[in-house]
Amino acid sequence: MTRRLRLEDEVGTHQGCVRAVNEDSFVSRPRDGIWAVADGMGGHKNGQYASSAVAKAIEQAAICDTLEGAFEAVSNAIYTANEEIFTLSQSSGEQMGTTVVALVFCGLEFAVLWAGDSRAYLYRDGDLHQLTRDHTQVQEMVDRGLLSKDEALDHPMGHILARAVGVQQSLELDAIGDTALSGDVFLLCSDGLHGVLASSEISRIIEIPGGQSAEKLVEACLENGAPDNVTVTIVRAFEPTTLTFSGNQELA
Repeated sequence: MTRRLRLEDEVGTHQGCVRAVNEDSFVSRPRDGIWAVADGMGGHKNGQYASSAVAKAIEQAAICDTLEGAFEAVSNAIYTANEEIFTLSQSSGEQMGTTVVALVFCGLEFAVLWAGDSRAYLYRDGDLHQLTRDHTQVQEMVDRGLLSKDEALDHPMGHILARAVGVQQSLELDAIGDTALSGDVFLLCSDGLHGVLASSEISRIIEIPGGQSAEKLVEACLENGAPDNVTVTIVRAFEPTTLTFSGNQELA
């Protein structure tokens, strides 16, 4: 029998203190080991449509019982959403798109795939590791040595994406994979979180005992003015147990 970890998940989302509409969407399929966060762009209606389109596609994906199969199913769902969003954008003459970051779990293995600047983090042994690399013009300038990381923090072009779902006919997804350990905490979020809270503050809140870290992270953003929509998904990995806790899901 394949060894598996017990996974507990929680989600928090809010429109923020400035935006009238929440253009973020999320996916939570704990029994299938699938989670995702999407941040829409292109105005209220178009942003909502784009993020919900990619979330719906991931929700409806038929998941296999291998990491490779599940990864392919989620990837294909995102590619299908990209085609749908791009086609509507071309016919309507209105630009729309969305970021996406997805976490896929099977046994002890996980994979993360993404496009845009929604992020995935891994909190392990007291350290917060950013698993994704932002697809923004500013990040590309940092990679080419044209900007320092400090200069990039408050750069006026920081919000301009270099890659997103639905913006072009073709889409390239980045992906990473590894083995999870008991005690690992995975964090998926829109830029409404990492654009407001420092990594040290995110770590501090994740460490607070008693759960509800996702909601507490959202509350911290609101206390800091939350200029954008904010969505946070937390997935905690534990050794399997025969006990059943309210709100917990154990992968079959």
